[in-house]
Amino acid sequence: MNIPAGLKYTKDHEWIRVEGDEAFIGITDFAQKELGDIVFIEVDTLDETLDAEETFGTIEAVKTVSDLFMPVSGTVIEVNESLEDAPETVNKDPYGDGWIVKVKMADSAQLNNLLDADAYKALVEA
Repeated sequence: MNIPAGLKYTKDHEWIRVEGDEAFIGITDFAQKELGDIVFIEVDTLDETLDAEETFGTIEAVKTVSDLFMPVSGTVIEVNESLEDAPETVNKDPYGDGWIVKVKMADSAQLNNLLDADAYKALVEA
């Protein structure tokens, strides 16, 4: 299982990669494996400001539909449009081309509430 060290994680299996005051958000390798083949991703929160742990979209796999949760408060400034035609990219490259949204963070101090790679690994292996 791939758990990159430079990212932060939520207990709900989202990851966040910070670049300045902006951040990319997606689901973890563990989550995509649990979901199975991803067939559709819906994000209808573009340009909306959401609180940490609020739902920013849904991800649909062959077996189930799951909500996607914001790791930190912020405004959704970009949605990964390439996932519209190729949602399976999340299965193939969850930490790279499979990112789901880009946000402008409201408070970077909220990153301290998230899990680092070791803590996330302990969570999923428990």
